[in-house]
Parts: sequence; C-alpha cells; structure tokens
Amino acid sequence: QVQLVESGGGLVQPGGSLRLSCAASGSIFSIYAMGWYRQAPGKQRELVAAITSGDSTNYADSVKGRFTISRDNAKNTVYLQMNSLKPEDTAVYYCNAMAGTNQAYWGQGTQVTVSS
Repeated sequence: QVQLVESGGGLVQPGGSLRLSCAASGSIFSIYAMGWYRQAPGKQRELVAAITSGDSTNYADSVKGRFTISRDNAKNTVYLQMNSLKPEDTAVYYCNAMAGTNQAYWGQGTQVTVSS
C-alpha cells in the first residue's frame, strides 16, 4: 500500500505561481512513476505531468513551459511548480503513484483556483 498526501493548493491571481507537494509513504520502494492529474468541474480527469523513477518527465501540452514536475527522493516527495497560471488551470489536482504491477494510488486532491 502507498499513501499520498498533497498540499499547496489555494487561490492565486492569473499570472501567479503555486507549488504543489505530494508526500508518499508506505510501500514506496514499489513506486515506478508519479504524477499529477487535475479535474475541473464537468470535465474528465486529465494528466498534467508525470515523472518516472528514471527521471523521465511528461507534460500535457497545455502546461508545457509553465509547469515543472520534480522530486526529492530523500523526502519521498514529488512537486509540481506551476507558473504563469491561467483561469483554465482551475481544478482539483490529484497526486498519483504507480506501483508494483500497475497498481494506481491517489491522493485526496487539492483545490487550485486561478481568479482575479
């Protein structure tokens, strides 16, 4: 089992920045990839960014050049640095971990609201 706890969401003005954190615990040795997804009201959950155990990264086209995913192995934490935020980035952001044989784990979600 893997437990994920997110933090760092909130309200920010357009053009502002936020950093989300996701701390993993439990069977962290089995994790081979982690990522951030988001879900806006009335829309499907979508991948925002992902990072593998080999540090390969992948981003949604809509956030390339604005968001950066990174990790601190010593803290078992993955970060999502979000810059130049837009109102369309408003959503609940979920941390995801893939472990073992394609077992998916999810955090509880953190709200990000971009509004003036």
